[in-house]
Amino acid sequence: MGRSLPHGRPHTRPMKPAARTAEAFIRANTALLRPPHVPEIALHLAHEAHDLWRRTEEELAEIGLPPPFWAFAWAGGQGLARHILDHPQIVHGGKVLDFATGSGLVAIAAARAGAASVVAADIDPFCETAIRLNAQANDVSIAFDGSDLVGSDDGWNVVLAGDVFYEKPFAQGLIPWFEALRARGAQILVGDPGRSYLPKHGLEKLAMYEVPVTRALEDAEVKHTTVWRFIGSSI
Repeated sequence: MGRSLPHGRPHTRPMKPAARTAEAFIRANTALLRPPHVPEIALHLAHEAHDLWRRTEEELAEIGLPPPFWAFAWAGGQGLARHILDHPQIVHGGKVLDFATGSGLVAIAAARAGAASVVAADIDPFCETAIRLNAQANDVSIAFDGSDLVGSDDGWNVVLAGDVFYEKPFAQGLIPWFEALRARGAQILVGDPGRSYLPKHGLEKLAMYEVPVTRALEDAEVKHTTVWRFIGSSI
């Protein structure tokens, strides 16, 4: 998921935590909450005033933890999850990838909407445990892939990407991958609240939402979030 704490999420691979340690950390630092724009789904999220969010990226790095992006329901993901729940035909019966999944919010929405299979992918190893706990809380089945899937193709019918255009090199690498997936017939949906590196062309607007967020991480209390269909440069 795209991030702005404090200057965007670096696309680097952190060390993999032991599953038991990760679960203990998540349970100790989050509560089971419902994102304001997608109240049907419960997630292990950090409180706005919780100490977890008062720590800086540097302090977390000193103790060997990546910034906990999986512990917040980002605006792009909330908008995309809302759209999927309201339009389940988009994913119903299909093979779905939720790319840069973070908390797994969008993947859970796809599973709830009737997708035949859902893979939640993120290079942050804490996401594997967070998604397992979140899937259990919502009584859905979701697979996890911790590898960098950019450039790969496992035959997904639908690729969902919430808040991914936050860093220039990473965003530029996504475009040819999305082009290739779309060219062979996959549908690619992007949820974006106005991140800096959203493409200027090749997108079709599907819906717009006003998503409540926290000022601890964003520059406003409500983010104007758009769900786009990626149609590429050839359309």
